[in-house]
Amino acid sequence: MIEIDALVKRFGPQITAVDGISFTVNKGEVLGFLGPNGAGKSTTMKMITGFLTPTSGTARVLGHDVRTDPITVKQSIGYLPEGAPAYPEMTPREFLHFIAAIRRIEGAARQRAIDLAVERTGLGGVLEQPIDTLSKGFKRRVGLAQAILHDPPVLIMDEPTDGLDPNQKHAVRRLIAEMAPQKAIIISTHILEEVDAICTRAIIIDRGRIVADATPAELEKRGRLDEVFRSLTTSDTYGDAR
Repeated sequence: MIEIDALVKRFGPQITAVDGISFTVNKGEVLGFLGPNGAGKSTTMKMITGFLTPTSGTARVLGHDVRTDPITVKQSIGYLPEGAPAYPEMTPREFLHFIAAIRRIEGAARQRAIDLAVERTGLGGVLEQPIDTLSKGFKRRVGLAQAILHDPPVLIMDEPTDGLDPNQKHAVRRLIAEMAPQKAIIISTHILEEVDAICTRAIIIDRGRIVADATPAELEKRGRLDEVFRSLTTSDTYGDAR
């Protein structure tokens, strides 16, 4: 459902944020995307969603190339970006109606979609409160609600549980697990327990390159996930990190 082939992103002549990575994600997979800050995770996700144009290489969603058919790609994706940006003066209800209009969800189908997203993300108590006044956790849940509003086959989420309390994190992880069989999901996270809890596979990226791609159990066999992750900050070569 997601195909990444030799994807590269450069910012000027000096900075290569993503350096020729390739991977696929199939239906039913929840891929944990891990790496230190600046590793290239968010840049990769932004290229898959069409937010950034690749320098070279290709990204395809359901067979559609993000360069040549970006609208179809975006119709197929639910995207929760870093920080969950939203219009601060809107209420969650207004914002979800706005997103539904953009997604061309009309009539009774719109209200059903909004009601389901609100129920799944626990936003019922703050629907009429300006987003700017919400806690970080509730803002994150508004972002999650807009990402799943149109029931997309592909979900790409950057730190989906950031700012949530333990109970809220558990609820979001349960929701992701419930949706997973019918979708392809990529989750960027710094929380290693999240990988163990909900991911069927993990990719570790460092300095724009993939240094590990395996199931959490396979990574555990090599040495604990946290040890693999810590090695990225001390290794001088990608071979050491493998």
